[in-house]
Amino acid sequence: MFKYLVLTSIFSSLIFGQNPENNSFNLMPYPAKITAGNGFYIIDTSFTIEISNFSNNRLEKYSSRILRRISGKTGMFFKQDYVSAKNKVENPALKIAVKREGFLKDYEDESYRLIITNNSITIESETDLGAFRGLETLFQLIVSDASGNKFPVVDIEDEPRFTWRGLMIDVCRHFMPLEMILRNIDAMAMVKLNVLHLHLSEDQGWRIESKIFPKLQELGSDGLYFTQEEIKYIVNYAGDRGIRVVPEIDIPGHSSALLTAYPELGSGPGPYKIDRTWGIKTPTLNPTNTKTYEFLDKLFGELTPLFPDAYFHIGGDEVKDTEWKNNPEINEYMKANGISDYHELQAYFNGRVLNILQKYGKTLVGWDEILHDNMPKNSVIHSWRGIKALMKAVREGYKAILSNGYYIDLNQSTVFHYKNDPLPEGNDLTKEEKKRVLGGEATMWAELVTNENVDSRIWPRTAAIAERLWSPQSISDVRNMYERLGKISLLLEESGVKHIKNYDMMLRRLMSSHEVSTLKVLVDVVQPLKEYARHRTGPKLTSFSPYTRIVDIATADPEFARGFNFLCEDYNNSKNKELIPLINNYLNLWRDNHALFLQISENRPVIRDGRTHSLNLKRLAENGLELTIMIEKGEKVSSQKIKVIEQLIELSKKESAQCELAVITGFEFLLNSVKK
Repeated sequence: MFKYLVLTSIFSSLIFGQNPENNSFNLMPYPAKITAGNGFYIIDTSFTIEISNFSNNRLEKYSSRILRRISGKTGMFFKQDYVSAKNKVENPALKIAVKREGFLKDYEDESYRLIITNNSITIESETDLGAFRGLETLFQLIVSDASGNKFPVVDIEDEPRFTWRGLMIDVCRHFMPLEMILRNIDAMAMVKLNVLHLHLSEDQGWRIESKIFPKLQELGSDGLYFTQEEIKYIVNYAGDRGIRVVPEIDIPGHSSALLTAYPELGSGPGPYKIDRTWGIKTPTLNPTNTKTYEFLDKLFGELTPLFPDAYFHIGGDEVKDTEWKNNPEINEYMKANGISDYHELQAYFNGRVLNILQKYGKTLVGWDEILHDNMPKNSVIHSWRGIKALMKAVREGYKAILSNGYYIDLNQSTVFHYKNDPLPEGNDLTKEEKKRVLGGEATMWAELVTNENVDSRIWPRTAAIAERLWSPQSISDVRNMYERLGKISLLLEESGVKHIKNYDMMLRRLMSSHEVSTLKVLVDVVQPLKEYARHRTGPKLTSFSPYTRIVDIATADPEFARGFNFLCEDYNNSKNKELIPLINNYLNLWRDNHALFLQISENRPVIRDGRTHSLNLKRLAENGLELTIMIEKGEKVSSQKIKVIEQLIELSKKESAQCELAVITGFEFLLNSVKK
């Protein structure tokens, strides 16, 4: 176990690249401009904050939270309890100068300047929102060593690249409680995300209280929903952190829960029920029924005041036309009104919904299926199907948001998301078209997560997405990103999210013991199947399935596996034999762990499906050790041996327990190094 702990702590210092401008700044998102000075501002118990020029309640509260967070991180007893503009502070450590209140809207000024000298700290910003972003950068700059706690001397000028930097949380397929939303809002603020998109209706559940149509939550939610008071609390909580809240009521498809409560609005004969399985379902609102629009008018009239943001998301994705095709009255209506096909029928529906939302002062947002020749240009297209769909939308005059490439539920690597860009290099958009690209949004769909493991699917990868949406496009070094991400991950845990702490808790549950090291060695190097492959393997999953197994604990892009892969890549590129002992530490660990895994799995049936990966890992490690011995001796590796290892690598790529080994890349690099 000791060797394992040592391995987890040493690899980053040996193989990661340098920070963009100074290797002491573990910031994420990385600032637009940063100038390093000499020395430090030393934090002591006299640390205080003063707000000058402009102040409001949320700036005072934000500043006070930062003060308490600095106190908590340093363990220092500060004399100042609460930051208030009314109370003048003598010789403040940090002065905040803001010109005006910022509005939670597109293109608002979130820029700031942070100046740290040996004797003072200043944050200057146009709006209080900019001050919030500067305060988070300041907090990330805290360093500690033998001389104490301190901030480096630095001058930072920073502003976001995109105005829309979002996270969508699906609270429908598996309900996510209020506490989960709040802790993730705090994490969002830390990495300067500014839009929380709540997906509130689905086939698997209706998640917001309606007092006008109470059957929605009575029959469509299993009792799991947000009251209107809770929604108000979420909106205020997010607003205090400079984050907008955009609701989504997904229509006309994805409507099983809604139609369970009000089946008379459906396109089919019913009866309808909450769906417990995953996939695209057929229940669909009837777009030719006048009562549908009367219902939506009253519903939106009730819900829109809960969300002060200008936008209201109607979903509009994955609408199956099965019920429409099978309904003679719908087809007769289409013929009588010159509606040529079902895509045009949905466009007709969207147009009427748009009129309702405009009556309540809202701008319609929908997934890119809503795009139609007749769609008014003041609608916003949310692209999940790809950059081409986004480009098409902005060329046609629509504002657009990119989520394709940011689907964090698909278990892609951090670098996959990091290299994805709403405005990729080489695009041919005009200046005006580029301005219509609002930004991007990470999407956390909830088929395969619960409140226990959802944070591990969001974080820390979403911090890298936040950087792509905030930082200059030139900030793109992958190794450097990973180095900073490891440090930011710990700060994210400090903010309250549970991506680290629940990992070990779930391991302890499988083992019914505090001793989890053997299981952890395996789980640390497997990752869930990517994209939607998990739905095609293993037992059929429903909303009632257990999400507590190895696959549910394993994370996308596991850090421990990545350390091995980087080491092997570096050896392949450099042939530096000083890396071989480090590689061998991993290989010895994995070789020896298999026998231990077989022992613990005898009495733990729930982990037995990990045996295949454990065995393959052992075999790979044994062959890897043979290679490193030959490398150290300068011996040539035979073509027969190379072929054997190639076959073993291909065998080990196969999925098992709905997971895949995350260290295959490293073994491929190691093998490639002896082929040359």
